Amino acid sequence: MSAEVNRSLSGSDLEYRSRIFRALGDPTRLRIVELLRNRDLSPDTLAAQLGIAGNLVAHHLKSLETAGVISRSHSQNNRRRTYIHLVDGALDDLIPPSSTAAARVLFVCTHNSARSVLAEALWRTVSDVPCASAGTHPAPCVNPRAVSAARRAGLSLDACAPRSIEALLEADDLVVSVCDTVNEDLGQLVNERIHWSVPDPSHVDTDEAFTAAFADISARIRHLAPLVHPAQAK
Repeated sequence: MSAEVNRSLSGSDLEYRSRIFRALGDPTRLRIVELLRNRDLSPDTLAAQLGIAGNLVAHHLKSLETAGVISRSHSQNNRRRTYIHLVDGALDDLIPPSSTAAARVLFVCTHNSARSVLAEALWRTVSDVPCASAGTHPAPCVNPRAVSAARRAGLSLDACAPRSIEALLEADDLVVSVCDTVNEDLGQLVNERIHWSVPDPSHVDTDEAFTAAFADISARIRHLAPLVHPAQAK
């Protein structure tokens, strides 16, 4: 997600909230915001879920972007694809959250060596819902910079080892992809899915990049964790 919105730029909190409510005054834009509450979606996916034309989606996205509600980023897997994100903090206390039940949360990225293992470690600190992480092409080991980033935050990845999604995925998992490539290549699953477009810190390969990824994932987990409750045993 983007950095927290700076409300002082609007002149006053009252003006800021007024601008947000004007942007949300259209039913379609309100539905877009609800769809983006805990996930990132591409414009074509939004169009499909809303059942409206792409040019109309573009119009509504422009209005929301102008109001400071959403931001965009290019997919690291396919630069022609963009993902839409809610600006962190822009809608605090404005949109009622929706909850979901899950037997387990499964965080997935390509190599299961950084973003997904960081997400798994962070999730365990805030939720009693079981979790795990996996990769579509697991690396031989966890990235040392991910280990260091976790250690700086007081978490340990010493017990983590990259694993294959094929060996771990279960039908009642809530799948959270933290990698654009996985989201675009994973194919059809029966599972409920959430996507977070988190840049791959290994592309930059600096401590700062891994710290930024850790902070991004941490913010997303703080938003999602209160909305996921254990599934009832069958």
